[in-house]
Amino acid sequence: MHRLNAWLRRHPMVVDAAWAAIVLFFGLLPSESLTGWKFDAQIAIAVLLPALMVFRRRLPDVTVPAATLVGLGQVAANVDPAASSIAYLVFAYTGAAFGRTWTSRMALAAGLAAGPLVFWRMHPVKTHFADDGVTAVQTPYNVGEGALIMLLMSTPFILCWAWGRLTRVRRAYLTELEDRAARLERERDAQAKVAVAAERARIARELHDVVAHNVSVMIVQADGAAYVLDNSPQQAKEALGTIASTGRQALVEMRRLLGVLRTADTAEEYVPQPGVEELPELLEQVRTAGLRVDYATSGHPRELPRGVELTVYRIVQEALTNVRKHGGPDVHARVAVDFGERELAVLVEDDGRGSTDEQLTAGGTDGLGHGLIGMRERVGMVSGSLDVGPRPGGGFRIRAVLPLKTAH
Repeated sequence: MHRLNAWLRRHPMVVDAAWAAIVLFFGLLPSESLTGWKFDAQIAIAVLLPALMVFRRRLPDVTVPAATLVGLGQVAANVDPAASSIAYLVFAYTGAAFGRTWTSRMALAAGLAAGPLVFWRMHPVKTHFADDGVTAVQTPYNVGEGALIMLLMSTPFILCWAWGRLTRVRRAYLTELEDRAARLERERDAQAKVAVAAERARIARELHDVVAHNVSVMIVQADGAAYVLDNSPQQAKEALGTIASTGRQALVEMRRLLGVLRTADTAEEYVPQPGVEELPELLEQVRTAGLRVDYATSGHPRELPRGVELTVYRIVQEALTNVRKHGGPDVHARVAVDFGERELAVLVEDDGRGSTDEQLTAGGTDGLGHGLIGMRERVGMVSGSLDVGPRPGGGFRIRAVLPLKTAH
């Protein structure tokens, strides 16, 4: 049944043709009251009106005026209404429901005039002269009764027009709802694509930080192990142990990161993202790799939003990775975290050889242009500011200021 209704809505002419066939059948029933040309006229009207009904929804601005002209011709020819005259009610509805503004107004005007015109034809006013020469008017009804009858005869047309108008408003409302639903669906799809792109960018930044930091530590340790392997097997063994532990830590962080791509059932297998509290462990790992780092905090340490915590950790991790790569031999770094009342300041500086102008112009000091770009994106996500550049007296300096709110 649902498929049938959907098919009929897609083919309105089929429904209109079925109703037109019913009107045609009753309009062609034999009538003994009419003879001659009036009978022929009534047959022609009985055929013409159903023919117009078939195309009423496809061509409302043509069929409604045509039906109006047929009705006026029927009144002018004084052809009595028949069963086919019910089609005029259909066209009053059609003009209001499907026609343009002028067609709807024409249908309303024709409906208002239908009652008086038919009443005038069925009950003509007769005049005659009395014996005293005065004109007398004879009507079968007085003025009040005639007005009431004309109103009652126009009422079906007005009701059909109002029904069509209501249908038009309802159809426009449904169309608006459908358009709104389609627009919301498009916006939802666009937002989903933006969210996917943002998540991919976040995962790329996380992978870069994890891989760049841990792999650089492993490379330094591997080079050191190869250098002391023959002369100091014990140091080589310790270096290999550091490589193994760093690799395991890298795997843990990558599992934690890729855990966001898994289902919620496996999310509890991964530890929370690192924060400020994990900085000492990070610095100890860096020291093990051979980089001298001093660490200091000031202010009143307190719980921070997870986004700020992760941003601080990744900035320090990326900055120290760059120091190991580009600081040169015997470089010394300093990390300072200042907990202010309304902001958190992170400072990472070194006394190495710094960065070239070309590297800064490329956006990062890792040779690929992703280091500082990733920092800027992270800081921008928490509405902070980032200041990077050469340090007076040599070396490089990175300072990030992050707005601070009490975590709830």
